[in-house]
Amino acid sequence: MSKRDYYDVLGVSKKASADDIKRAFRKKAKDLHPDRNSDKSNAEARFKEVNEAYEVLKDAEKKAAYDQFGHAAFEGGRGGGSYSGGFSSADDFPFGGFANAFGDIFETFSGRRAAPRDRATRGSDLRYDLSITLEEAFSGLNKNLNVRTMVNCEECDGSGSKGAVPPTVCPTCGGAGKVRTQSGLFTVERTCPTCSGVGHIIKDPCPACHGAGRVDRQTQLNVNIPAGVDSGTRIRLAGKGEAGVRGGPAGDLYIFIDVKPHELFQRDGSNLFCRVPVSMTLAALGGDTEVPTIDGGRSRVRIPEGSQSGRRMRLRDKGMPVIRSDEIGNMFIELAVETPVNLTSEQKRLLEEFEGISADNNPESNSFFSSVKSFWETMKG
Repeated sequence: MSKRDYYDVLGVSKKASADDIKRAFRKKAKDLHPDRNSDKSNAEARFKEVNEAYEVLKDAEKKAAYDQFGHAAFEGGRGGGSYSGGFSSADDFPFGGFANAFGDIFETFSGRRAAPRDRATRGSDLRYDLSITLEEAFSGLNKNLNVRTMVNCEECDGSGSKGAVPPTVCPTCGGAGKVRTQSGLFTVERTCPTCSGVGHIIKDPCPACHGAGRVDRQTQLNVNIPAGVDSGTRIRLAGKGEAGVRGGPAGDLYIFIDVKPHELFQRDGSNLFCRVPVSMTLAALGGDTEVPTIDGGRSRVRIPEGSQSGRRMRLRDKGMPVIRSDEIGNMFIELAVETPVNLTSEQKRLLEEFEGISADNNPESNSFFSSVKSFWETMKG
């Protein structure tokens, strides 16, 4: 079953502001919370769906990717778009994304304590825009990319603690990441001010990463670009995005291909088109000419006698390969009959002489002006 559009899930338009999206989510999450809909079998599924939509639309970068590519922007990885509240029933995790959506303060309906925040967090996905030539898209290539990203700190093995000493449980929240107070009929829960919601503290931070567990580094990756890629092709490198936080899995790296325009060939899928100028004489008398091919070679083409501008001719299997397939497209050449310029007196004389004896050699012109004459006579009548 295909996913619903995230905007439809929240009931907002694509032009909705961040505040509008947040307000819509709060209302939906409150109305659909499983604790308030225990009698409805689909309440939990709809609650997850609302959380998933908000996780994408509240983030400007993820929202831009979703607006351009839809759900495909997060295929093959969680990409931040899928809901990761981590519960299988309302009893396992009664508040999930609902508590996060209301920030530090929210109202509970069951009085049960929310689960602590996950300590391990998946790293962010990265995007790399790669421009290649049409020739490279034809043959495929291996490319070394320099990518700046967050990697695990080698000094502390990603723990954030000096000497990789395990962190200690936060004494304020007992590892829950939140502290609670009673305010009249409502229970107010806030992010723990001591551990900032992590649930544990690092007494002696690693000097290399200052307790973050990750450092900013430029890494080199070798990427195989298959033959036949086109502009918009997306290549996913699993686990090559940012390192996870506190042992979490790394994100993915998405390479978006852009094929540069070519001076000779225009591409349409697996087919190529090439405009070939031919002289007036060659077009009239017919003959052979050579045309370039994308593999760097040349093909001899027979120009039929009396060819006109715009005539197309097909060269089989001279186009682009279809990605991950043995199929190859065709190449189409379009003739452009060229009128001679900078004529000498002798050339003009010969052309005028030719024009005088070629009244029957221009059937298209004769047909056109015959229709024009008929049109004028009709208008006069």
